[in-house]
Parts: sequence; C-alpha cells; structure tokens
Amino acid sequence: MSPKYFVDVNLPYYFSIWNNPDYVHQLDIERTAKDSNIWSYAKSEEMTIITKDSDFSNRILVSTPPPRIIHFRTGNISMKAFHTLISEVWNEVIQLSQTYKLEVIFNDKIEAFN
Repeated sequence: MSPKYFVDVNLPYYFSIWNNPDYVHQLDIERTAKDSNIWSYAKSEEMTIITKDSDFSNRILVSTPPPRIIHFRTGNISMKAFHTLISEVWNEVIQLSQTYKLEVIFNDKIEAFN
C-alpha cells in the first residue's frame, strides 16, 4: 500500500497521527528536495501534500489535482498547541481533503477550496 499523504519537511517528523503507512515524511525521502520535486513526486503518486509552505497553496489554485494540499497557517504556536489543534480537526481535514483540492487550517477555522 502506497502512502496517501506527503508531510513536508517544515512539519514535525515525530507525530503520532502521521505515524502510519498512509503518511511519508520528506525526511524519509530527501531532506533538501525542492518544492517542484515534491510537487512532481506527490502528483505522480497521487498524494496530498501536508505543509506550512504557502507556495503549494498558490500553485494548487491554478492547477488540477493531484496533488491536493493541506496547508497549515497557524503561525508560531507551541508543539503542544499544534498537536492539540491537529487532534481536534484531523478527521474533518481528512474528509474534506477527499473533495477539495486545498484546505487551509487556521487556529480557529478550516477553509476549503476547489
């Protein structure tokens, strides 16, 4: 079974929610991969990119999936607060990602775009 989600290097590596075969972290592939390489890889594998990088969000707005993008725009919050946020919203995020090409997760809301 191939991973469905690509976790960008700017997100935590050791995270229980992402510690299963559905997820691959960039550190497991290539630490210094360029955004274009990540995009191509995720596209060829029909994955969703999970990131804090707005470049992916901007690119998907003028593209057709795959990949799909889950973009965290939470600012600088503690790891504990980040984990709490993800624990609270992750099931909804996964459901929305099946329909929308871009989800933007803020501290207090989720926005989804097609």
